[in-house]
Amino acid sequence: MEKILKTKRKVRFQDCDPFNHLNNSKYLEYFINVREDQIAEHYDLDIFKYMKKTGLSWVVASNQISYIKPAFTMETVLIVSQLIQYTDNFLLVEMKMWNESETELKSVLWIKFVHFNLQTQKTANHSDELMQLFQSVVVPVDQSIFEKRSIEIIQKLKSRTEVNQQ
Repeated sequence: MEKILKTKRKVRFQDCDPFNHLNNSKYLEYFINVREDQIAEHYDLDIFKYMKKTGLSWVVASNQISYIKPAFTMETVLIVSQLIQYTDNFLLVEMKMWNESETELKSVLWIKFVHFNLQTQKTANHSDELMQLFQSVVVPVDQSIFEKRSIEIIQKLKSRTEVNQQ
C-alpha cells in the first residue's frame, strides 16, 4: 500500500488572484479535495460513504501552511500527501504542492483532522480497522513543530538544488 500519495491538478483561472497566482484560500481547497480523492482511490476509504454508514467523519481542527512559491493560472501542480501522525481520535497529514516535475516547492501544509461523531457532536475514537490502516500508511517525521519542519524541507530542497548545480 502506498504511503506517500501523489496527484496532479491544473490551477484554474477562477481560483487565481489578479496576479495570476493561486489565491491563498484556494490552496486549502486544492489540498483537501486532492486528499479526499487520494484516500478513496488508494485506501478504498470514501469519507462520505463512511459518514453515511457510521455517523462518523473527520473535521478540520487546524491548518498550518507555508506559501513558498506561487502556483500560476493553468499550471499543472503535483500535490503530495502523507499521514505523519495519528492517535485514537486525530490525524495529522502533511501535504506539499510542487510544480509538475517536483523540482519547485510551492507550499507545505499540515492539517489536523479530528474524528467526530455527528450525532453526539463529540470527538470519537477510531475503529480498530482504521487504526490498522493508519499504522500501515503512517510516515512519521522528525519535527513536531510545523515551522521547524517547513524550514527543514526548504533547506533539504536547497541542498539538493546546490548538489545538482555542481
